[in-house]
Amino acid sequence: MQRYFIDQTAAAGEQVEITGTSAHHIQRVMRAQVADQIEVVTAAHQAYYGTIENLTPTKVAVRLGTTLLTNTELPSQVVIACSIAKKDKADWIVQKGTELGASGFIFFASQYGIAKWEPQRQDKKLVRLRKIALEAARQAHRNLIPSVTIISGLAALTKVVKDYGIVAYEESAKQGETAALVATAQQVQAQQKLVAVFGPEGGLAPAEVAQLQAANFVAVGLGPRILRAETAPLYLLSALSTLWELR
Repeated sequence: MQRYFIDQTAAAGEQVEITGTSAHHIQRVMRAQVADQIEVVTAAHQAYYGTIENLTPTKVAVRLGTTLLTNTELPSQVVIACSIAKKDKADWIVQKGTELGASGFIFFASQYGIAKWEPQRQDKKLVRLRKIALEAARQAHRNLIPSVTIISGLAALTKVVKDYGIVAYEESAKQGETAALVATAQQVQAQQKLVAVFGPEGGLAPAEVAQLQAANFVAVGLGPRILRAETAPLYLLSALSTLWELR
């Protein structure tokens, strides 16, 4: 069943209106009719079955059901912060990271990063990445659409509000460090925010790691294998799901 997000706060049993591209998708792509059912997620991140009551060219009126659907979110927020990636790797990180439960994505410039997103192109890039996040959230039946932002660099990243922070560091893995990730994950409480930082293909510079550590980010290893820049965030999200949800 298709899932749609609305920017209205509504309670069980109330009627809501779906407009814009979602209304177009319901009518033109899905060919939905009155009395058909869809899933609707409100601005409060609550999901309901909804029954279509009326269709107009630009709006779909839906009556929410009386029972909340299962909350599919990770118990704590995980924001993935990645060095700006080459080609379509950012698309991949956002799409798959959304499917795996990330609550947000931050892209930043780093010392060893080769890729550059010129300021005049960043708005267009954000529109694309946010659309990918929306479509992935619908496909994965998420209860929220992850945020996507671009910031200037590491200094701005150290100021991002968080409860816990980690930085994936290749040298930690090479030195056989295996405990920091699990130890940090076990400290994170429900609804708290964990910000996880990942460097480019060449990794983060030692000075950048030191700067993050000074801002209370813990350097962690992600096992003995060297992961690509677009693989490491997905490894982390999978590991956190195992630790938090599959016990």
